[in-house]
Amino acid sequence: MNVEERGPGPRPIRSATLQQGSCLCGTIRYEIRGELGAIVLCHCAQCRKAQGSAFAANAPVRTADFAIVAGSGSLAAYESSPGKKRHFCRNCGAPIISTRDSAPEYVRVRVGTLDSSVHARPTAHIFTASKAGWYEIRDGLPQHTGLEPARRRGKD
Repeated sequence: MNVEERGPGPRPIRSATLQQGSCLCGTIRYEIRGELGAIVLCHCAQCRKAQGSAFAANAPVRTADFAIVAGSGSLAAYESSPGKKRHFCRNCGAPIISTRDSAPEYVRVRVGTLDSSVHARPTAHIFTASKAGWYEIRDGLPQHTGLEPARRRGKD
C-alpha cells in the first residue's frame, strides 16, 4: 500500500482507470490506479460484524495500484484472524481495506467506500454457509459456501 499525502484541492488523474474513495468522515482518502477486481459479497460472520450488515462488498486491488493520498495517520488496523488485518478510520470507524500476510500483492477494498462511480456489478456471494438468518439471497448470482473458486485455486 502506498502512502502519498497531498493537501486539499484537485487531485491529478493518472489513468483512465483511476478511482477514488474515502472514509465516512473524509479524513482518509485513497486512489486506485489500476483495475478493480471482481466484486464479491461476503457473508462470513467477521465481515457481517465488521460492516454491521448482512454482507460486505469487497474487491481485490493490486497493492501497487492502491494509494492512501490523505489521512494515513488515521488509518488503524485490527487483526481479525491470524494474518488478516482490517484497516479502518480511527476517527469514524469506516472500514477501508483488508490485507492478508499470505497475499501481500493484494488489498481487498470495501467497495462502499468508493466515491467514483463503479460500473462493475457483484459477481458472487461467498461464505453463504454463515450468512445472516434474516437475509435471503434473491439476486441469482452464484453462491459459494466458502471462497469463490478462483481464490480456492490460489488466484487473487
